[in-house]
Amino acid sequence: MSSIGLAVLGAGYWGPNLVRTALATPALRLEWLCDLDEDRARTVLGRYTTVRVTASYDDVLNDPAVDAVAVATPAATHFDLARAALEAGKHVLVEKPLTSTVADGEKLVALARAAGLVLMCDHTYCYTPAVQRIRELVRSGELGDVQFVDSIRVNLGLVQPDVDVLWDLAPHDFSILDFVLPDDVVPVEVTAHCSDPVGAGRACLAHLSVWLSTGALAHMHVNWLSPIKVRTMVIGGSRRTIVLDDMNPPSRLAVHDRGVDRVPVGSLGPDERRQTLISYRTGDIWVPALPEREALMAVMAEFAAAIGGGRTPLTDAETGLRVLRLLEAASRSAELGGQGIPVTLAVKA
Repeated sequence: MSSIGLAVLGAGYWGPNLVRTALATPALRLEWLCDLDEDRARTVLGRYTTVRVTASYDDVLNDPAVDAVAVATPAATHFDLARAALEAGKHVLVEKPLTSTVADGEKLVALARAAGLVLMCDHTYCYTPAVQRIRELVRSGELGDVQFVDSIRVNLGLVQPDVDVLWDLAPHDFSILDFVLPDDVVPVEVTAHCSDPVGAGRACLAHLSVWLSTGALAHMHVNWLSPIKVRTMVIGGSRRTIVLDDMNPPSRLAVHDRGVDRVPVGSLGPDERRQTLISYRTGDIWVPALPEREALMAVMAEFAAAIGGGRTPLTDAETGLRVLRLLEAASRSAELGGQGIPVTLAVKA
């Protein structure tokens, strides 16, 4: 099909990245950059451009040259902007989180399904070569059964004006967890402990625990106040363990043939059974070669391919809904002082 006309909504923090990658995606044709601050939008585009600037969303919705919109505005605005676009017959790409509530997310999913339109959530980390390789390793059985997940996502700022640290940073780790786990392994309970030690008026750091349907535990730490930036995730399996260190490009991903094996009780003598039932395994460390590819370019290509092929995108609105359910459960747990909140997520199709 011919190129897909696109409008980007929002010229703030993330919008310029969408503009840049849209312009570099052959299947897309950037028509508009819409922002309440037109001067800011013009600065993003530069002096020499054919992309039009507007502060009026109606200009975008009423333009037949626009087939799709990409929403990069504050989370509280996602629902209204995405709904208006879907009602105008436009495909929609929405930054995380999909909406501010599960109820609103469900409404968007139903609206997109009824209209036969693509509604995609930009879970950017799911398009990184490292996370896609993790998905292959986990789902192929290379790791064995997932036994634990430990994740740290901390840095100094930015304290967001409209969401707390849970809703700002945890969607990344929730979306990665949703993306890499086998379809029949789902979260069943969430707990969260949050703190605001600087008096920002919202949680600035949080520790989360997510129990999985297999009995495995995923632990996540998100923090706006750390003087150093850390982006790590460890996924331990019964055969191997993956270590993702996003701040270490030369060896961003490492697969360790190290871990703990359980000794079958039947193989032990009567006296030995009173001793330890585990053994430690020490083996090689493998650093997979990963292609150099910008994740957001892959997001844009997937959005265009889903529209052109009339298919469901890799990170569709259902994945956004699953992340929203985890976020709401985490927020509720934090309000109740860390009480466990059950979550019901359908097994992924």
